[in-house]
Amino acid sequence: MTRAKGIEGMLLLAAACLAAAPAWAGLALVGNENGGTISLIDTIKDEVVGEIKTGGKPRGTAIHAASKIAYVSDQASNALLVIDLEKRAVVRRIDLGESPEGVYISPDGKLVNAAVELTNSVVFIDTASGEVAFRVKIKGENPEHAVFSPDGRFVYIGAEEDDKLEVIDVAARKLVAQLTVGTRPRGIAFTPDSAKAYVACERADTVYVLDARQHRILRTIKAGLRSNGLTMHPDGKRLYLTNGGDGNVMVIDTATDQVTATIKVGRRPWNMAITGDGAKLYVANGRSNSVSVIDTAKNAVIKEIPVGETPWGVHILE
Repeated sequence: MTRAKGIEGMLLLAAACLAAAPAWAGLALVGNENGGTISLIDTIKDEVVGEIKTGGKPRGTAIHAASKIAYVSDQASNALLVIDLEKRAVVRRIDLGESPEGVYISPDGKLVNAAVELTNSVVFIDTASGEVAFRVKIKGENPEHAVFSPDGRFVYIGAEEDDKLEVIDVAARKLVAQLTVGTRPRGIAFTPDSAKAYVACERADTVYVLDARQHRILRTIKAGLRSNGLTMHPDGKRLYLTNGGDGNVMVIDTATDQVTATIKVGRRPWNMAITGDGAKLYVANGRSNSVSVIDTAKNAVIKEIPVGETPWGVHILE
């Protein structure tokens, strides 16, 4: 084979691979709570490349990568919207109860859950059947996030109209712990080994650090004004925190639990998502109707992307 023919063959192979790349890969989904839409961001170009009209008030989003399905909570219809990412359309609605918020997929992909505010419960749905598998009633009021630990054993729930963090044992399908933390616990994140958890308490301007195996408080970290969303870097060494009142994102070193950087973003930064390689962090700015893209190596905003009205959060499909 000549060198020219070899190069030609490689180019053809590369073109075939690009052609075969799924249309949904590398998309960031942004639920626009007051816009009734999901903005689709290409995380390579950092541009909005489409929109899914949902109506209502889309909030939390989670993606089942294997089936190319997105699950989005809709506060207006009290439902979990099932979105086919290939069709870019809502294909089903699952009743949840009044005012659902955060949505999360279990690490094994078998369950999706939703925190339902006004019934004070977490609903777990079997992703294979699309049916409700079980519900767990919590003791606190208005759960917002119900986050699976990376090992899938536990779900941590923040009761935002309370000062309680609650713990569900997934296999046992019941509450196994309740801790008193700062007022209005919201964002929750775990280290990749499931050993530590972090809880942002909005009205206390504080992040609580927990032993996530023994479910006990280790220490606190002073945060900014109205600390809210939390996202862990894939390497587990850095934690990102939004401060809604200050309009910034703090970077926390998880070895020392100290703030190492503060990055200015849009107004009322809320929930975030990070790319699988950890290179870029996407921050939903609820009052700027935008998403800030942060270069995590430089701790700097590299782009501001306009989206729909009142973005609630971001989820990325790799």
